Amino acid sequence: MELLGRDFYNRDTVTVARDLLGKHLVRVLEDGTELVCRITETEAYVGRIDKACHAYGYKRTPRTETLFAPPGTAYIYLIYGMYHCLNFVTEPEGEPSAVLIRGAQAVTNGDIIAKNRFNCKMAEMTAYQRNNFLNGPGKLCRGLVLTRAQNGLDLTDPRGALYVCDGPAPGRIQAGKRIGIDYAQEAVDFPWRFWPEESFSVPPSG
Repeated sequence: MELLGRDFYNRDTVTVARDLLGKHLVRVLEDGTELVCRITETEAYVGRIDKACHAYGYKRTPRTETLFAPPGTAYIYLIYGMYHCLNFVTEPEGEPSAVLIRGAQAVTNGDIIAKNRFNCKMAEMTAYQRNNFLNGPGKLCRGLVLTRAQNGLDLTDPRGALYVCDGPAPGRIQAGKRIGIDYAQEAVDFPWRFWPEESFSVPPSG
């Protein structure tokens, strides 16, 4: 699989969010095991105009500093004190923008991912567990063992612990409002959440 380079991320954030659908997210564990997922849901966040972005108006804090890093950097933060969320920094360095990875499908070593989520193999998951496997940012990070410890990783390093490779793009893409940003005033209505039309209905919040 071809690694996505920095030029892929150094573009308009909304375009990157759409183009990430179908790409393969690779998580390399400490023992060298590769967990691979196909990205199935994304959300775009653009700091200069988007009140839902942590760095809206170029706000710099210890938490948001990673958003100002070079494009192709992993931005991982904690919400509600318990769920981690994986984002990919986009646009030129200094422009605080990123794509949230909201959902994915297991491609390689799904049993390990399932054990991380439910302490069982994929074939042993209940119908509820199958429907709620990786369909939310916190669920995805738990399945791939991603925490704040991986914040700031270079996604363009093929020898790193986290990177993204090319994959088959969906034929048609659906767009809708982002989830969980009721505080963001006019940005609530930005249609910056994306998912493949052919295999998914509107994904549930997670």
